Amino acid sequence: MHSALYEATVMHHRVRPFRHRFTYRVFSLLLDLDEIGALGRKLRLFSHNRFNLFSFRDRDFGDGGDTRAWVERLLTSKGHDFPVGRIQLLCFPRVLGYVFNPLSVYYIRDTHGVLRAVLYEVTNTYRDRHSYLLPATGDGRIIRQECDKNLYVSPFIGMDARYHFKLSEPGDALAVAIREETPEGSVLFAALSGVRKPLSDGILARMFIRHPLMTLKVIGGIHWEALKLWRKGARVFRHPAPPDTEVSGEQVAGDTHEPLYAVGR
Repeated sequence: MHSALYEATVMHHRVRPFRHRFTYRVFSLLLDLDEIGALGRKLRLFSHNRFNLFSFRDRDFGDGGDTRAWVERLLTSKGHDFPVGRIQLLCFPRVLGYVFNPLSVYYIRDTHGVLRAVLYEVTNTYRDRHSYLLPATGDGRIIRQECDKNLYVSPFIGMDARYHFKLSEPGDALAVAIREETPEGSVLFAALSGVRKPLSDGILARMFIRHPLMTLKVIGGIHWEALKLWRKGARVFRHPAPPDTEVSGEQVAGDTHEPLYAVGR
């Protein structure tokens, strides 16, 4: 199985116009899209398209249908013509039927196992959704990518912004870091870093004990931190309509040997 679980820490650090930082513990699933059905049959605590303690439902991702077919369609629409092999999805599972994934990350490999592209699927609290499809280049350890922001996410950051991604390929450890930049400079650093664990009923039961109702905590935490930002006087930006297209992206940065953003930066 190429699927796994990562027990992780999420960090958000706002640096402009004032500092605001928080961290919380989560766990994420790394699911090979071709293994999800088999995992649902193998595990007692995880189901595919059925209610369980933990579950994955196709309707929560992409166009709500076959997730792999949706990713392949986006690749074709953006001119990627490599033979698609394994696709792994980093996401939160449904916990007792509920999930909210602010960011889902798809690692897309060719038939030789080489990481060729990364798809970032962003969902805001208004249930708008947009994806960013970026070619993967780097030295095999760290991937750097950039693209303009096209979906309204935080009410306290405007649309005139650009994302800078740094991420590692999933291994014994995993990291995804994002720097959001506006014309005034960097405004937000966000990072997820985790340690790989096998995906088993025992591990899932342990995660439920350690992180009960995790996905409710995620959405609750988003609103709680927003309230604190509003009380600090953060400017509220208007919520524009979501983009007409479901995917965008571009490639700017190339190879690098720089480390991921430090959590305390």
